[in-house]
Amino acid sequence: MTPDYYYTIEKDGYAESKDRGSKFLAHAFPITDVTAFKKRLQELKEEHPKAAHHCFAYRLGVDGNNFRSSDDGEPSGSAGKPLLGQIDSKQLTNVAVVVVRYFGGTLLGVPGLINAYKTAAALALQTTPVIQKAIEINYRLQFDYTKMNEVMMIVKKYNCSVLNQKMELFCVMEVGIPKHNLELVLVKLKEVYGIETNKI
Repeated sequence: MTPDYYYTIEKDGYAESKDRGSKFLAHAFPITDVTAFKKRLQELKEEHPKAAHHCFAYRLGVDGNNFRSSDDGEPSGSAGKPLLGQIDSKQLTNVAVVVVRYFGGTLLGVPGLINAYKTAAALALQTTPVIQKAIEINYRLQFDYTKMNEVMMIVKKYNCSVLNQKMELFCVMEVGIPKHNLELVLVKLKEVYGIETNKI
């Protein structure tokens, strides 16, 4: 059975840790797509131009297949993988962790690096609450403007997300319907005369 919910973080988390002179600045933040992640990574690189490394990991989507990690010049497997491991150990998705390292002059070795990155990521993820979100199935609703109130009552009552809307004489609205309520919501929408529902 596929899950109806997933876990993510609601807001940014930040933590700093030190290891033999090196400083590790860990940023954990929620993301919804790769573009948003790249933008944030670029901002952190501009904020810390003198840092030795900007290592990262992220996981996106509810099937768990969309993920990436980068050691950004650190020895292979010493940074990105431990960061992804921290996201996975909390069973999170739609989350990214970027750890900015300022080199302190002492080489930590691979085991030392793994530990330092893992610790920094764990600390950042501890500073922000984990939330449970409903997995949503996206639908396009088309209806006459006069049905607006009825549609909005259903959307609000069943915690659907409004992704997009065009309100004219004839309305088009894209909504995310929580998976666990999908059948019920579709039945309720069908009860409102003249609504067309299409899965996106």
